[in-house]
Amino acid sequence: MILEAAMLQVKQGRESEFEKTFKQASAVISSMKGYVNHTLHKCMEAQGKYLLLVNWETLEDHTVGFRQSQDYQEWKRLLHHFYDPFPVVEHFEHDDLAERSV
Repeated sequence: MILEAAMLQVKQGRESEFEKTFKQASAVISSMKGYVNHTLHKCMEAQGKYLLLVNWETLEDHTVGFRQSQDYQEWKRLLHHFYDPFPVVEHFEHDDLAERSV
C-alpha cells in the first residue's frame, strides 16, 4: 500500500465552497480501482491550507488508473480551479518505521 500526500492551498474566501465540492469529488476518487481510503485535514495555523492523504493499493492505481481515467477529468473539473498554487503530490511507502526499535 502507498500513501499519496498533497498539500492544498485553496484560494482565499473559497474554503467553504471547496469543502462542499470536495465531498462531491470524494465519490469520484473512492470509486476507483485500488483506492483504499482518504482523509482531508484543515490546517489550524494557515487559512485555506489543507492536507489530503489518500491510501492506494499500488502507485500505479493512482498514477495510471486514476490520473489517466475519465473519472480524473471529473475530479479535475470539480477541484483544480480552487488551488493557488497548484499542489505538489508525493507518494510514500507504508513501512511501519515508527514501530521499529533503533
